Amino acid sequence: MAQKLGWKLHGNGKHMPPGDVVLPNERMNWPIMFGIGAQHVVAMFGATFLVPLLTGFDPATTLFFTGFGTILFILVTAGRLPSYLGSSFALLAPIGAVTGYVAGGGAPLDEAKAALAQGGIIAVGVTLALVGVIVHFAGARWIDKLMPPVVTGAIVSLIGFNLAPAAWNNVKTAPVTAIVTIVTILLVTVLFRGILGRLSILVGVLVGYVVAVVRGEVDFTAISDASWLGVPHFRAPAFDASLLGLFVPVVLVLIAENVGHVKSVSAMTGKDLDDVTGRALFADGISTMFAGAGGGSGTTTYAENIGVMAATRIYSTAAYIIAASIALALSMFPKFGQLIATIPPGVLGGAATVLYGMIGMLGVRIWVQNRVDFSDPVNLNTAAVAMVVAIANYSFHLGGMVFEGIAIGSFCAILIYHLMRSISRWRGTSQEAASPASAPAGAELEPGMLIR
Repeated sequence: MAQKLGWKLHGNGKHMPPGDVVLPNERMNWPIMFGIGAQHVVAMFGATFLVPLLTGFDPATTLFFTGFGTILFILVTAGRLPSYLGSSFALLAPIGAVTGYVAGGGAPLDEAKAALAQGGIIAVGVTLALVGVIVHFAGARWIDKLMPPVVTGAIVSLIGFNLAPAAWNNVKTAPVTAIVTIVTILLVTVLFRGILGRLSILVGVLVGYVVAVVRGEVDFTAISDASWLGVPHFRAPAFDASLLGLFVPVVLVLIAENVGHVKSVSAMTGKDLDDVTGRALFADGISTMFAGAGGGSGTTTYAENIGVMAATRIYSTAAYIIAASIALALSMFPKFGQLIATIPPGVLGGAATVLYGMIGMLGVRIWVQNRVDFSDPVNLNTAAVAMVVAIANYSFHLGGMVFEGIAIGSFCAILIYHLMRSISRWRGTSQEAASPASAPAGAELEPGMLIR
């Protein structure tokens, strides 16, 4: 594997001089790489295992497909783009809409409905893979034109805020445990530096879990009943075209996440990776298809692992092969999967409160970083309508298809932006300068500072 992917030893493999960076096609010695790979597992774990717990899917199966998908991703991108493919939060809402599963609600997951959700996940994967093929041959500039920063930010943001009620449903089952989990996450974030500070979600869940055990909210019966070794529980998918309206719009979020990941790694390594964007989208699409086919959730690139790379300055894809192998191994221990499944609703609600909020604010950060001008009524209305539609979870039926808040909000963001922008240019209203009435702070009035 190493020879095929072309990893070469960085320096003497033991020491990194200050300022050095280990590139994707390089590696340190294998004991060091194993340690880095283990850090990547820990970094992605806090978010990845929450998805199956919130959807009712099997944690071991989900973990298996994240490991499998990561290896596939590294191979498809020829070892040039380091990434761990964790579980995508963008799919939580459509999966929940189909299955009706509520974490800690008492009712078990309906297997038939779960299979239908898997069919939707596969549709997302197929669509993303097709987009990857188009990007590979046509380039990615059309994505930037279709989804400028105001649209991308709105779509990412509305995903998180649409999920807010799901977090509250879990929090109110055990408010004390949830509050302890939230407070721990917030404190760890500001009290510790480096890797530990970046693992605040995981630490918060662990502390919350201990509190839940003390309060008698954890049932360990399933752990003792599970065997030590075994393969994950795989489930065949089922398909219903009427549900595609819930799932396919999620592709827009996965595109934004993957393109953002490529740009982030390019900036950190100083390497132009634009030509790998199509491969990345295709690989994530294929990985999501496999996950949906076997009972896992969709996958996406993980910002948590970018944090590990930034802290260690080691961008070697060898670390991700190791991380994926560790994940695959852990998925073969049923007791481990059952241990994860014992995490109670209060802990999940606390962690989800922070995570869903973070997803929402990531969209806001896209606006801020790109200096989106909200004194421009086109930008303002694009975001305003999309956000309210998603937060209120508007829904309607078109023929046999169902569309809900995330899908409608995403389409609104794209359609409103391009329609209003076209009309404003035709009418010349886009040429009107911002006024003190629309920009009372005055900062937005500085020339050359705004993105329309």
